[in-house]
Amino acid sequence: MKQIDVTCPCCDTVMVVDVLTQRVLRHAKPSQVDETGKAVLDEGRWESAQDTVSKRGERGRDEFEDALGKEQTREGDLDDLFDAAQRKLRKRRERLEEEGPGGA
Repeated sequence: MKQIDVTCPCCDTVMVVDVLTQRVLRHAKPSQVDETGKAVLDEGRWESAQDTVSKRGERGRDEFEDALGKEQTREGDLDDLFDAAQRKLRKRRERLEEEGPGGA
């Protein structure tokens, strides 16, 4: 992956851009850049990124458990819908039989 550093002419923000995807990978405001023009590592941002990544796994597990629970109750829900459709059909047939062959 080839990256280039680009400095914004308006605000002097330094952006690291992936040449292949043309996406900004990271950026640093002028106050966050050292004398060589490289971004200064901010420990708070690093810890925040680590927290985000660690929570991603928890969130994925929670979403998986929710989906699994829905899938486990899905068969019962479909059975209930099928039973309701059968009852509706039975009532309709009974009503048509009561009306007779000529209709209403």
